[in-house]
Amino acid sequence: MVERSQLAEEARPLADRMRPQALADYVGQSHLLDPGKPLRRMLEGRHLHSMILWGPPGTGKTTLARLIALMCDADFIALSAVMAGVKDIRAAAEQAKNQRDQSGRRTVLFLDEVHRFNKAQQDAFLPWVEDGTLVFIGATTENPSFELNNALLSRARVYVLKSLTEADLKQVVERALASRGVAADGEALDLIARAADGDARRALNMTELAMDLAGDAQPPLVTVAIATEVASGSLRRFDKQGEAFYDQISALHKSVRGSDPDAALYWLCRMLDGGCDPRYIARRVLRMASEDIGNADPRGLTMALEACEVFERLGSPEGELAIAQAVVFLACAAKSNALYTAFGEAMADAKNLGSLDVPLHLRNAPTRLMKQLGYGKGYRYAHDEPDAFAAGETYFPDGVEQRQYYRPVPRGLEIKIAEALERRRNKQ
Repeated sequence: MVERSQLAEEARPLADRMRPQALADYVGQSHLLDPGKPLRRMLEGRHLHSMILWGPPGTGKTTLARLIALMCDADFIALSAVMAGVKDIRAAAEQAKNQRDQSGRRTVLFLDEVHRFNKAQQDAFLPWVEDGTLVFIGATTENPSFELNNALLSRARVYVLKSLTEADLKQVVERALASRGVAADGEALDLIARAADGDARRALNMTELAMDLAGDAQPPLVTVAIATEVASGSLRRFDKQGEAFYDQISALHKSVRGSDPDAALYWLCRMLDGGCDPRYIARRVLRMASEDIGNADPRGLTMALEACEVFERLGSPEGELAIAQAVVFLACAAKSNALYTAFGEAMADAKNLGSLDVPLHLRNAPTRLMKQLGYGKGYRYAHDEPDAFAAGETYFPDGVEQRQYYRPVPRGLEIKIAEALERRRNKQ
């Protein structure tokens, strides 16, 4: 009869059963753990300190926290911010005090998903971190600069974990296969490693499914067909409103600004493949048209607007091609941020110069009283002037010197715009 402990062990997910128990078995993060690197030096010297482990899912944050406690001979208490609260933190602190009084050992409090704690909950750690009762290790997939308060950040060093490489993931998968006596085709390993997209947990979950499917064969073998089946439907990493979301839209915008249509298409497809709402991308493309192309090629804004409309008519995936067309057009178009810069400078003056009155000659005078008060007096109707331009006329508020916000760049249509503006200024 199978023992209950064995059944419980087999019920645990493979990703949990394969968690390394020694630093030598830990895969990835060589920039932190290679000899001479900062975290490695800390572990070798047992100079335990509070820290934040920031990185994508499946990069070994929880495992690393456990290994740190093990190598520094500290007790380990694990909590998740999804379920824990301040009461649990207090209980952990009390347990740590008792342990320190009885054995002198330190306690590592590991809080997974620390970004899910609000700022007041994060403050609950501070007294016990400050007096050394707890060594705090928080794990997060979100940017600590935005999600954690300054008081906690000032007491904890941030270590950035990177996505695992395909070579790292193949090593993880091979170790898992060997633990069950299962072999795999080299191409099958490559397929699972690629589909895991830098996430060891995802790789092991797919491996567990693959091993179950391969179990009927003798000897058990994970074939390309099995790997294809377990890897199907896998999406690239894309956390809506998370760090990856903003990084990728930034990369798309900068690729367009940098006139690289190929890179722009790549980042567009990365976001669509990850499940981003195409409407969001279409709105950002409208922004790119005004911010980075402007009047150098006004067709860019028209193209972006039409892409939005086409997508609303066709939906996904057909309408996504129109967004791609607009992205490529903007990437290839002449670039100008003259409008963006001019708008910013004008807005700054509007805010800083106060509520200046409109000059009388620029006001309408629909009533007799307003005419008697001088509204509209002396206004020169531009269409009655040579070339429809009233040379010498002023349009800024009284007392404000003539400003030049808009400075066309020598590219695209703005070349001709600059020439026309120069001719008019010469007539002043």
